[in-house]
Amino acid sequence: MKSTRTFGNGAILSLLLFVNPTFVEAQEPGVTFKDCAECPEMIVIPGGEFLMGTSENTREQAHANERPQRQVTLKPFALGKFEVTQSQWEAVMGSNPSSNKEAILPVENVSWNAAKTFVEKLSGKTGRPYRLPTEAEWEYAVRAGSTTTYEFGEDHAQLSDHGWFDGNSNMATHPVGEKSANKFGLHDMYGNVWEWVQDCFHESYAGAPVDGSAASEYAACERVSRGGSWYDIPEVLRSAYRYKDGPDNIVSGMGLRVVRTLP
Repeated sequence: MKSTRTFGNGAILSLLLFVNPTFVEAQEPGVTFKDCAECPEMIVIPGGEFLMGTSENTREQAHANERPQRQVTLKPFALGKFEVTQSQWEAVMGSNPSSNKEAILPVENVSWNAAKTFVEKLSGKTGRPYRLPTEAEWEYAVRAGSTTTYEFGEDHAQLSDHGWFDGNSNMATHPVGEKSANKFGLHDMYGNVWEWVQDCFHESYAGAPVDGSAASEYAACERVSRGGSWYDIPEVLRSAYRYKDGPDNIVSGMGLRVVRTLP
């Protein structure tokens, strides 16, 4: 098993660990690891607090579902450094639903139910607790300590350095990891493909959990996805933007990123 830590000066220290994978669960934020050769590369995200959602003073009523803002407190968790690729999906599911097929491209055309099946099978394959991120975990991760419209600031002119969207994608997915990482070391949090999260969609954050857990789940609910895709405009790629769809719906540009729960 290989574990990697990236330091502030950009230097990378890699250690080959001949120990049980539980070793990584005690590591500091920023450590990366894989539970198997075909598994997604994970990075440890620090716990902390953040303001989730959009301020009443900064957005129009069209984005009322991003309100009210609330303080959320999260425990550390491990999140996929990249979106799940087609090769990783095939290794677990034995098939590839993507339209534009290439191993290093993010898997797409994935329904919420299929994403849920993937994390369940990945958990069975590794013996480790994989799942979809909660919506709070996802927004905390994309913000990486920021309070601005995007993690890198307010100006969407910089978006081309951080993600694939309608202005630079040539209307297709691109290999994961080609754009700059955010301050947590995560790539492609903006664009390329939408990413499913655990939560049921609600029209506002009134009464939503403040501990980082998922909003109430029930069988027939529409599910939330985040991050936008290769065919979306910059407005849709904002850190707070939310989208919803039925759990069985197969939508072009819909993929996923996974969480592994830490003790």
